[in-house]
Amino acid sequence: MSVNKLALIRYKTIDHFLRQRHRKWTLEDLMIKIADALYEYEGITSGVSKRTVQGDIQFMRSNKLAYNAPIVVVDRKYYTYSDPSYSINNSPMTDADLGKMKDAVDFLKYMNGFTHFEEMSDLIVRLESNLSKSEGNKKVAIQLESNKLLKGLEWITAIHKAIRDEIPLLISYKSFKSKAETQQVYFPYLLKEYRNRWFLICKPKKGTVLITLALDRILEIEEMAKSGFVPYEGIDFERYFEDTIGVTKTSRDRGQRVILEIDAYNAPYVETKPIHPSQQILKKREDGSIIIRIDVVLNFELEREILGFGENIKVISPPRLKNFIKRRLEKSLANYENNYI
Repeated sequence: MSVNKLALIRYKTIDHFLRQRHRKWTLEDLMIKIADALYEYEGITSGVSKRTVQGDIQFMRSNKLAYNAPIVVVDRKYYTYSDPSYSINNSPMTDADLGKMKDAVDFLKYMNGFTHFEEMSDLIVRLESNLSKSEGNKKVAIQLESNKLLKGLEWITAIHKAIRDEIPLLISYKSFKSKAETQQVYFPYLLKEYRNRWFLICKPKKGTVLITLALDRILEIEEMAKSGFVPYEGIDFERYFEDTIGVTKTSRDRGQRVILEIDAYNAPYVETKPIHPSQQILKKREDGSIIIRIDVVLNFELEREILGFGENIKVISPPRLKNFIKRRLEKSLANYENNYI
C-alpha cells in the first residue's frame, strides 16, 4: 500500500512522542505536535483534524504497513505504547518491501557506476548488507547499461548544483575540432543524457543563443557570483527535446514530418521499440513491412539512427533528408569499391 508524504509525517510524529514516556499524551496533545511538524516540514498552517489523528492511530495499529503498533489508551484519555521499546522504525519489512528495496539497490548500484554518485557507495554497501541479512543472498536480477570509462562524468554534480541554484559557470572547454581550449562564462539550464554521454544546454554570457557542451570536452569548471545569473526566457526545458533525437538542436529548430519505410524483418522491432515517441504507423503491408511517421528535428543523430538500419530502411520524405541519406550511402559504398588498403 502506498502512503503519501503527509501521512508518513503524521505517523512518525505520533511514534516520536509516544516513545517519550516522561509525560502523558492526549489526543489533543498529539494534534498540536502533528500540526507543528506539518508546518515545519511542509509549511502547512491548517493543522490537522481530530478525526484524521484517530484514523492515523487505527492505521498504525493495523498490519497494513506491518506496523502493528501496540498503541493503548490509559485512563480513557492518554495514549502510549504498551511496549516501551516499540517504534515503527523497528518494524520488519514485508517480502514485498524487501523486493522493492532490492530493485532500488540494484538501480543505485548502476548509478554508482558514475563517479558523480560515488558518495552513495557507503549507503549502497550498508543497504546491501542489511538486505542480505533479511532475505539471504540472491543473484542480481537487474543490469542496466553503463560505461565507467566515459569522461566528463565528474562534472555532473557541480553542473547540477549550478543549474538548481542558478549559478553562472566559468568553463574551460576544448571541442574535438578546436586546436586550443576556450574559457567563457556560461549560464547553465539543463543536463541531458544521450546514449551514455552527458551534455550541458547553456548560453554563453556574451552570446544570445543556446549551445550544447559535451561534458567529456570540459577541462575545468569554476562557480561565479550567483547574482550574475540570467535565466533563459521563452523555453520550457522540460519539453525542449520532445521533438528531438539526441541533443543537436537550436532554439529555432522545429520538428518536421519524416516518413520512413521499414522492411518486414525489422518492422516488429520498430513497432515495439519506436524510433521516437511521436512514431505513428501509417501503413502495414502484406509483406510485413511498415510505413511510419515521426515528427523530429532533422539533425545528425537522426541521420545516424537511420543509417544504423542499413539496407532495412528507406526515407520516403522529406526530400532533403532522403537525398542526404542517399549521398552518405553512396559515399559508404565507394569506400568498399576502392581497391586500396
